[in-house]
Amino acid sequence: MTAQRQLIVMRHAKAGELPGGPDVERALRPRGCRNASAAGQWLAGRGLVPDLVLCSNARRARQTWQYVSAELAGEPRVINDPRLYHADAGDLLEIFAETPAQVRSVMYVGHNPAAADLAEILTGSPVDFPTAAIAIVDVAGGWPDLSQRSEGAGELVASWMPQPES
Repeated sequence: MTAQRQLIVMRHAKAGELPGGPDVERALRPRGCRNASAAGQWLAGRGLVPDLVLCSNARRARQTWQYVSAELAGEPRVINDPRLYHADAGDLLEIFAETPAQVRSVMYVGHNPAAADLAEILTGSPVDFPTAAIAIVDVAGGWPDLSQRSEGAGELVASWMPQPES
């Protein structure tokens, strides 16, 4: 497959609980902060810097991006989109279809099950998605094409998961 576009799918890093508080305000745990930084180092080591970041407005997703971006060279445009908080994989494909044609690489920082479902739809195979996991999916065609022919429209070219803590 000749990639015209690249989608970096990332599930937010490990967050704590917020008893009595709104789920959207849950913050990263120290392990989540470390894993998000490690994810950024992994991306930087491969020269992967997205042109555009579509990030859930949930605190844990925004914090994940903050730690990832601290490790990257370059400053992509970042959109904290409230639609991503409750989006399923189909919703994500519709949101990605709005991406301007000149954007070659999009990073999604969000939630499961949407992240795992999206990667599986695009690649045609299940992808393991623990917190802070990343899947790099090359896709042919334009962003609007994803919502119309999503099944198997991409190729998993790399993935990363944090190391288990001992």
